[in-house]
Amino acid sequence: MFFKRALFLCTILLQLANIYTLEADENESGARLLISKQILNKYIVENMDLVVKYTIYNIGNSAAVNVVLTDSSFKPEVFLPAGGQLNVKIPRVPPVSNLTHTVVLRPIRVGFYNFSAAEVTYRNSDESTQVQVAISSEPGEGYIVAFRDYDKKFSPHLLDWAAFAVMTFPSLAIPFLLWWSSKSKYESMSKQKKNKD
Repeated sequence: MFFKRALFLCTILLQLANIYTLEADENESGARLLISKQILNKYIVENMDLVVKYTIYNIGNSAAVNVVLTDSSFKPEVFLPAGGQLNVKIPRVPPVSNLTHTVVLRPIRVGFYNFSAAEVTYRNSDESTQVQVAISSEPGEGYIVAFRDYDKKFSPHLLDWAAFAVMTFPSLAIPFLLWWSSKSKYESMSKQKKNKD
């Protein structure tokens, strides 16, 4: 019985603390940005496009101003830019809204690679002079697969299937032709016997 009362009192205290922090959060003004960084490819393949999507959520009650997205985690000796920019300046992100930015890169080396976070700097209102810094989520470590290994596994192998068809054709065609000649020979003989009778 004592345990149930203690658990009940702890639950009430936690709910009151939660209400207090929610009220404190509502009283805060200014922009608050959450940043997500996602690798959209299922397989990261050498010399094929890698799509990286950045999503910036403004959960604050004012616009974020002078937003600068910088991602220096993609080294130029490992990735070549194919589309988009890794350093982007966005004039403003309205309150309670989101914005997406996509970059296309092309990996040129095979092996494990650590995809770390991007950095976003912004001012949380037009009047503010203080620069806020936010860090995106990290996709983590990924493996860049060699193109020849990817091609072996996922290509349609049309040349292989054509070679297979050419090699199996004689083993199927010769027995069929022998059967066909035998069948036609015996059918013609049975027709001749019926005609004589």
